[in-house]
Amino acid sequence: MTDHGADLVIRAGAVHTLVPGQAPQRALAVRGDRITALSPDPNGLDHWVSARTTVHDLPGATVLPAFDDTHTHLIFAAHGAHDVPVHRARTIPEFVDLIRQRARTTPEGEWIRTTTNWQELNLAERRLPTAAELDQATVRHPVLVKRGGHNDVVNTYALRLAGITEDTPVPPGGVIGRDADGSLNGRLIDNALPLVERLVPAQDRARRIDGLRLAGGWYAATGIGTVRDCAVSPEDYAVLLAAREAGALSIRVRALVSALGMTSRAQVEDLLDVMEDWRYNSDPRLGVWGVKFGLDGGLEAGATEEPYACDHAFSGMLTWEPDALVEAVEAVVRRGWRVGTHAYGDRAVRILLDVYARVLDRNPGLPANTLVMEHGGLAGPEQRARAAALGIPVTIQQPLLHDTAEVEEGFWGPERVARLFPARGWLDQGAQVSAGSDFPVGQFGAMRSVWGMTTRQTVIGVKGPEHAITYDEAVALHTTNAARLCGEENLRGTLAPGRLADLSVWDQDPAHCAGETLRDLGTTHTFVGGLLVSPTTAR
Repeated sequence: MTDHGADLVIRAGAVHTLVPGQAPQRALAVRGDRITALSPDPNGLDHWVSARTTVHDLPGATVLPAFDDTHTHLIFAAHGAHDVPVHRARTIPEFVDLIRQRARTTPEGEWIRTTTNWQELNLAERRLPTAAELDQATVRHPVLVKRGGHNDVVNTYALRLAGITEDTPVPPGGVIGRDADGSLNGRLIDNALPLVERLVPAQDRARRIDGLRLAGGWYAATGIGTVRDCAVSPEDYAVLLAAREAGALSIRVRALVSALGMTSRAQVEDLLDVMEDWRYNSDPRLGVWGVKFGLDGGLEAGATEEPYACDHAFSGMLTWEPDALVEAVEAVVRRGWRVGTHAYGDRAVRILLDVYARVLDRNPGLPANTLVMEHGGLAGPEQRARAAALGIPVTIQQPLLHDTAEVEEGFWGPERVARLFPARGWLDQGAQVSAGSDFPVGQFGAMRSVWGMTTRQTVIGVKGPEHAITYDEAVALHTTNAARLCGEENLRGTLAPGRLADLSVWDQDPAHCAGETLRDLGTTHTFVGGLLVSPTTAR
């Protein structure tokens, strides 16, 4: 027995370290927040066991590094912990009734918000609700219905509070929805969202911290130990800091501070001034990764080279002028921060690569992974090759494609939807790729994502099977590649002495699971820094 012993020892059927060339191990020891030793013998670390050691004897279990979700929205998940759970509705009357029930217990005049992780095609009516329908739930409260990060529907009360009328100018890069007769229908898209959302008061701090505690447990139960949250406001970051201080942040968070809705360098400079002090209060649990920009819209407004299948006069929209985006991105990198930019359609990908090439040319010597493409949904072979040549990493989100394939076929047609998130092409062309979910548009889950990338399965069948990758490649996109994207490959992503003890434990080897078994597989234990994050599955 050693003088000090380990805090944790796991004996398992297999410990897959992901260290190149290393055979599976059978035992792993942790002291503090670090891995101290591994052994191919399940009893090979017994000399680390002392009176204070927690021992998990799991002869049938498989241990992997905890996964990263490199593009998700933990803040949205935390909000949703206490918002109206409209993702449970299957019809618009059910949807409206859930809001009506909340209105009965909400003081008049207070905002009512909904969860964001739902799709209108899951409703029997296969459409979004309207302002008039939300008015049936309540005319005494402003109602904010969010679907994903790009779409809102609000009731008449909220439109009135925001001063939105039929004469309100449409913000560049945004949409104010109208019915066929020109009347407002309550829908807001992209740069029109702040017209209403600026009026929504922040949730009570204690409530938000509790939401983060719950949401972190949900992610951890699926094997995820680190999230890269891709739309964090300064106010959100303050809540994350408070959650960390309260011990409510069970998983690691790498925050991308949101510049969404901004259109000028001056606005971004103001944001960077706010961020300046944040350089000095990060720790392994919480840190600022960089700044998040959006160049085009989402499912309904991604900027494409060819017109939409549903509207031959429409090719999506850009939310920045390219010259202005060059100036804004340059402002960020000159302050020493990194940039992740949403580019979904192929036209947006082309323009973003032009923008990034100009920034790289004007700022030689930028550190690796300073400029990242988020999504790159419709990136074709030439664009993928150019990104690889420029050293631009990309984050892809197969769960987003899985959940929205039917919606997207309505906008883009089946051929383009089959080309979305071409993981095989990215890897074969030597690009740096990592993977995530884009919750709330896609469902988070380590093995749900792996299953999707290996099968290309969606809600309407297999799409683009030629873009499927292997199990080992898919796991790497969430572990070794993800840690590299965060600049933490010396700390996480593999299991080796001295690395952080971020572990996912499975009751069977995911590599030998198929179909729905793999898709729905959750962990029996997830450890972050050697601490057990209690699995919490209800949401």
